[in-house]
Amino acid sequence: MSEIERVNVEKRLSDMAVYNGVAYLAGQVPDDGSLDVQGQTAQVLATIDRLLATAGTDKSRILMAQIFLTNMKEFDGMNKAWDAWVAHGNAPPRATVEARLANPDFKVEIVVTAALA
Repeated sequence: MSEIERVNVEKRLSDMAVYNGVAYLAGQVPDDGSLDVQGQTAQVLATIDRLLATAGTDKSRILMAQIFLTNMKEFDGMNKAWDAWVAHGNAPPRATVEARLANPDFKVEIVVTAALA
């Protein structure tokens, strides 16, 4: 049986768990809540890139993405950042829903799972 590797373990959660060839990321949020949804999304995607690199994989290996927006009226702005980032020819299955997030300054939170390279 494989060991579970946890990354950036805190009291309540880890940023990522890696098990059996799959990286499971916690919901990633922006560092700067004052940015618009496009800027916040770009920050979150950069964080996802860093975490995936830590696991030895990248965005072309994402198996599933779940996106939480505080306002679906900002869907197009989020998609501008997403479309600039997503690996060409490797757009993963994705769900986007409207939800209230833990911090009222956050406009977006993204969860991904990815296969290891």
